[in-house]
Amino acid sequence: MKARYQYRFYPTTQQQQNLARLFGCVRVVWNDALAICKQSEKLPKNSELQKLVITRAKKTVEREWLSDVSTTPLQQSVADLGIAYKNFFDSIKGKRKGGKVGTPRFKKKTSKQSARFTLNSFSMKGEEVYLAKIGNVKPIWSRKLPSVPTSVTVMKDCANRYFLSFVVEIEPTQIDALTGSPVTCGGKPSRSAGLTKNQSIGIDLGLKTFAVMSNGEKATSPNYSKKDRKIRKLQRKLARQQSCSKRREVTRLRIAKQHSKKADTRKDFLHKLSTKVVRENQTIVLEDLNVSGMVKNRKLARAISLQGWREFRVLCEAKSEKLNREFRVINRWEPTSQTCSCCGFRWGKVDLSVRSVLCLNCGTAHDRDENASKNIEMVGMGHRHDLKRTGSDCKTISVARCRELSRITDPLGR
Repeated sequence: MKARYQYRFYPTTQQQQNLARLFGCVRVVWNDALAICKQSEKLPKNSELQKLVITRAKKTVEREWLSDVSTTPLQQSVADLGIAYKNFFDSIKGKRKGGKVGTPRFKKKTSKQSARFTLNSFSMKGEEVYLAKIGNVKPIWSRKLPSVPTSVTVMKDCANRYFLSFVVEIEPTQIDALTGSPVTCGGKPSRSAGLTKNQSIGIDLGLKTFAVMSNGEKATSPNYSKKDRKIRKLQRKLARQQSCSKRREVTRLRIAKQHSKKADTRKDFLHKLSTKVVRENQTIVLEDLNVSGMVKNRKLARAISLQGWREFRVLCEAKSEKLNREFRVINRWEPTSQTCSCCGFRWGKVDLSVRSVLCLNCGTAHDRDENASKNIEMVGMGHRHDLKRTGSDCKTISVARCRELSRITDPLGR
């Protein structure tokens, strides 16, 4: 399987100028090829586009400076445009999973910049990486590469930070829970190679508490309110400044840095939590949340977007494949918060302000999120309660009201 390893590096002044020239050439090639595709009745092939926007363009006076950079990133830019159009057409025809993908758009100078080098245009020289017509750059090696990389992407984000992203081939590994050391297995990895604390776990994602697990553990997300207030203040200042001025560019850069700090904080939290969950459990069960529909709520859209539920799911799925764990997602319509995890009695919908519920059938008091996480685990593992034993009382009823004290142990949600 393929994995991506990203490292930050600090280029010299001359290398910054060379990289700026490279990013500009890649951006111009992309925009020129996209303009040709929009004007053509039939989408041209990649080879034809490369001849038009690279080979022939270098011979013109307007684009002769394309010869100052390596040809490989320019060719990869045209190839990426072909992939973008393929994803767009597959999305229209229903061949691509997920949400609908729009048509490719023109690249801007102030957005994230990137250029990809393949094997014939970069090489590893000790702790340095040689990039064609850029020179040797020395990234901060926070960890070693597991194998020889097949490609490297140079990236510059909106906050003017530079990164090297390597694509390498890795083998599935196991983490021994007793020793904590990774165990690499050739071919098909055996489940006995890495011991886990729990056989399975169900995770219920929320706003106040990011994750409530079926084993009783809880994970609280970082507080982003301070960074949000700074971003709002700077955005109001940006709106009052004159367009294309130097001070406006300085303010835009400050906003980008605040956004990057918030994103790095969230990414660090999600990586640590997903690693802990995947290492300690053999089977991870999550609920399929309709995040795109939930963010349409104007009152909760900002809070939901800050959590990163989808990113957490992607990380758990990728690390489960890497460590030979089993990852499962249950249907979003499963009544996990409407059913007692002890006896299977279904009490119906409960208002979000209600955080604790008392089961009328077995008399067990449940925390709303803990009960949902236990039901998520049972449904994901294929264990369901026999609802016949609860008799005729097991019927879906209306939303619980705060005056029903026999069903709600904490009506105010405290």
